[in-house]
Amino acid sequence: MEALLEPVFLNPFFTSKNPCSVHCPNLPKFPSKPLLVATCCAATPSPSPLLPQDSDKNSLQLSPDRTRDRRKVVRIAWEKLVRWSRSWRSKAKTDVLERTKKVVVLGGGSFGTAMAAHVANRKAQIEVSMLVRDPAVCRSINENHCNHKYFPDHKLPGNVTATSDSKTALLGADYCLHAVPVQYSTSFLEGIAEHVDPGLPFISLSKGLELNTLRMMSQIIPQALKNPRQPFIALSGPSFALELMNKLPTAMVVASKDKKLAGAVQQLLSCSHLRISTSRDVTGVEIAGALKNVLAIAAGIVEGMNLGNNSMAALVAQGCSEIRWLATKMGAKPATITGLSGTGDIMLTCFVNLSRNKTVGVRLGSGEKLEDILSSMNQVAEGVSTAGAVIALAQKYNVKMPVLTAVARIMDSELTPNKAVLELMSLPQVEEV
Repeated sequence: MEALLEPVFLNPFFTSKNPCSVHCPNLPKFPSKPLLVATCCAATPSPSPLLPQDSDKNSLQLSPDRTRDRRKVVRIAWEKLVRWSRSWRSKAKTDVLERTKKVVVLGGGSFGTAMAAHVANRKAQIEVSMLVRDPAVCRSINENHCNHKYFPDHKLPGNVTATSDSKTALLGADYCLHAVPVQYSTSFLEGIAEHVDPGLPFISLSKGLELNTLRMMSQIIPQALKNPRQPFIALSGPSFALELMNKLPTAMVVASKDKKLAGAVQQLLSCSHLRISTSRDVTGVEIAGALKNVLAIAAGIVEGMNLGNNSMAALVAQGCSEIRWLATKMGAKPATITGLSGTGDIMLTCFVNLSRNKTVGVRLGSGEKLEDILSSMNQVAEGVSTAGAVIALAQKYNVKMPVLTAVARIMDSELTPNKAVLELMSLPQVEEV
């Protein structure tokens, strides 16, 4: 037989059972170079470790012992999580809820109504007073315990009442939920300012930018009330009013520069089906909530034009980058933009058809005129009025925002959706940042 020379790397783990020791019993233990070992051509070649062998057919399947071990690890991890959660809940304070007697809700729209019902369900003894301008909605809430305009099939808790008198609504309130659309907030707040207690915390549910001033709600509320120290909290996150009314699991964020105040509002609102996180990044939470409405219109246009899923993913990803660019220039934290009030809210608004702003975009992409779309809606799509303000803000901070700028141009009837797509696809192909 022909002898072949085969390189062998010896190491201290070789034993007498190693095949090499049969041919080379007196080899040194730690050679510095490969040793050539004579092997016989008739010897069975070593199986390649890169190729599956017959004995390894089931190698990818976990043995019963390993399966049990894996399940044990998962079970232990889950049990630790549950124990931590229960321990946290047992220490959670309830004093805010216990001492809250009255909450006022400004506005009788869908989200204001949903939050009014939510707060009222937290404790039967809380008086929830809704300040609404529509006499028919006011009567519907007081006589039939429902908002016939937005939730005709949902009964409101008995401790929810409505009034058109601002003094009555605000008298003795511990917290105020502001649910008036951004563009109408200044004039509305100026009209009720004399009845607002200077220490009344305002929880803003409104998302957007004031068109002419580029102000956010954290600036509008104290300035309209002529009280720079008016306590302010922004409430935001992926939350449709209908799902809140149906008590489906939801997670949101309350943001305030006052950490103690944010914790108090968290305690007031959080329950088994609503998780509330806290943040001190008011700018990030507000700007993400405002810009996502404009991006949702763009997403709707893509769907209305039947441009496909690839286009939708690319557009939303680009829009997220544009929001991050502007928000961070304004001092927001990047983590806020990728959190619930940023990416979470963007995903909900851009990918789900319950979104008012996305609905506007879908109809625009289908060829309808903006005037016809808006006249047929009974709710405000904040993204329509916010689009122009967003671009003015972007210019102020020297940030390029191609997608959101295209939406603003479409809102101004200076660009068609088809032309916008062509222009966006022709933009320079640069390095992703």
